[in-house]
Amino acid sequence: MERRTLLKMIALLTGGAVIGGNALLTSCNSNKTSDQKNTLAFEPEQVAFLDEVAETILPTTQNSPGAKAAKVGSLMTVIVNDCYESMDQQAFLEGINKLDEACKKMHKLDFMKASPEQRFELLTAINKEAKDFTAKKGESHYFTMFHQLTLLGYFSSQIGYTKARRYNVAPGWYSGDVPYKKGDKAWA
Repeated sequence: MERRTLLKMIALLTGGAVIGGNALLTSCNSNKTSDQKNTLAFEPEQVAFLDEVAETILPTTQNSPGAKAAKVGSLMTVIVNDCYESMDQQAFLEGINKLDEACKKMHKLDFMKASPEQRFELLTAINKEAKDFTAKKGESHYFTMFHQLTLLGYFSSQIGYTKARRYNVAPGWYSGDVPYKKGDKAWA
């Protein structure tokens, strides 16, 4: 499968354009040295904020733990730092403040103090705004980044893989201590 086809499929799945698509195409193998790479320093409060946003998008249910249990907020910061271009990094960071301001405007509360119902109402409105923004301007919205990284982080985590999906171990089980004899074939 070609990368462009994969990105189109991801965009279709998440309902929007892929933010940082160029970063995903080039992966994290950019030619920048560590001195040239912009690294954002996320505060623990910001990671907790991202966990709550992710939990609102994919909440805990009777059948599976939510995004917060999968520590999606921490993964978001890693992907933003390692794979996003400077412009997308800045948009992501500003998005945290914009989302908190939108919650204050809608509910007169910080996002972290809002109830789950208030958070859901806010994110539903922001998601609609993001889709309209992308359709009108052809640019990506910060919330689309949050949404896509939540889905990616959760469904690629152990919790997402084993609790939210039907998990069938193939070819059978994992064993980290398998004897090796000279001339044996490598594991695929």
